[in-house]
Amino acid sequence: MYLSVIAYLSILLFVGISVYKVYRFAKMPMHGRMELYPLPKEMGFEHGGSFYEEVSWWSKPHKVSHVREIKEMLKEILFIKKLFENQRPFWWISYALHLGIYLIMAWTMLLVVGAITELNGIVVAANSLSIWGLLVFHLSTITGHLGLLLGTLGAGLLILRRLFDNTLKKYTTPQEYFNLLLIFAALVTGILVWSSDLSFHFAREVTAKLISFTPFEASTLLTVHVILVGIMLIYIPISKMSHYVGKYFTFHTVLWDNRPNLKGSSVEQEIKKASAVRPSTTWSAPHMKPPASPKM
Repeated sequence: MYLSVIAYLSILLFVGISVYKVYRFAKMPMHGRMELYPLPKEMGFEHGGSFYEEVSWWSKPHKVSHVREIKEMLKEILFIKKLFENQRPFWWISYALHLGIYLIMAWTMLLVVGAITELNGIVVAANSLSIWGLLVFHLSTITGHLGLLLGTLGAGLLILRRLFDNTLKKYTTPQEYFNLLLIFAALVTGILVWSSDLSFHFAREVTAKLISFTPFEASTLLTVHVILVGIMLIYIPISKMSHYVGKYFTFHTVLWDNRPNLKGSSVEQEIKKASAVRPSTTWSAPHMKPPASPKM
């Protein structure tokens, strides 16, 4: 029963902390805008120009497309576009990890769908007489196998890259090694647990018992796997791996925010509010320390 508690608690904390961080990001003072052109949302200036090049731009409507902005964000979020363009060799292993995680998320949702399907009397198996049962079975199998394989491969290769790349090694902190090792350990134990359940029938049974709050028998390996996944889910949103929360704000309010700062505008009010904020911490860099008082 305690495994069920760990599973539910870790999921609730993951979602709760992530939502809280979104709230904190949304309430932060106005950031120093970079306004890097071309802006995907700015209509009519796809060539790389700017609305501000227009004669008397302040008297003309500023046309933007948030749909195009979201599409450009998704290229970065789903495919890590900038890494692909600037560091292609590194992109392959980094994207293997990210794609593996996306597939495992899809697999987890499919396990829940499959468990609910079976609780309602529909068989989810390769020989199911239901088209829905067959679809859920095959999608679960594909996403599960590919997700575990790509995620483990990506995490393992990223650890090796950071260990043996002399340049990258200089900038890798102990926390970054811990992050990758935690993900790698959770994925490896997952492979060991489910290697004897290639159709994920037992995985759906466990998911069904979790959904129905029913105790279930768990091997030592499954127990270790659930605990590691629980720790990972709680740790991710409080670590630097929570960059998934800040992606939208990075693009929308830092890189691509080019709203005009006109008198009486909302931007002017935001700037006034932000300029009133005083830092609560000091910078301890040696070249920024105030000069010592002269000795008498």
